[in-house]
Amino acid sequence: MRKQPDPPMNAGIPHSDASLKIALPVADGRLHGHFGGSTQFALVEVDDERRTILSLTKVAAPPHAPGLFPRWLREQGVKVVIAGGIGRRALDLFAQQGIDVRAGQPGALVEELVAGYLAGALTATPEGCAHHGHDHPHDHPHHHGGEHSSETAH
Repeated sequence: MRKQPDPPMNAGIPHSDASLKIALPVADGRLHGHFGGSTQFALVEVDDERRTILSLTKVAAPPHAPGLFPRWLREQGVKVVIAGGIGRRALDLFAQQGIDVRAGQPGALVEELVAGYLAGALTATPEGCAHHGHDHPHDHPHHHGGEHSSETAH
């Protein structure tokens, strides 16, 4: 009698065109309100057809450099970013990388936001924050109060 080969370790987890990777800047498991100030991202692989989460991994953000996050996230296979506050220039850089950016509520749980995206509830693109009307490299802490995003994509 022939023995059937063992199924692959990822059997039952489809990795087809329906598979999609979503990134969210996070702090304490919740959406960070200042995209450029995030030190950690949740990378969530989903089955877009079945509307289910396949995996969720939290990774440290790379060291700060203007314009780095859009390129780095594209290299991670990300197709969608869910963000709270984000700068207009960052939105443009994500568009150049072919990454769709959707607005999420800062402080919301990652799983809730991803479920909302999969259900079609996150349809808006965040409005780019002009960051108080001034443009400067973001190599210093901000003391302006409130949760605002940077003008550059970090």
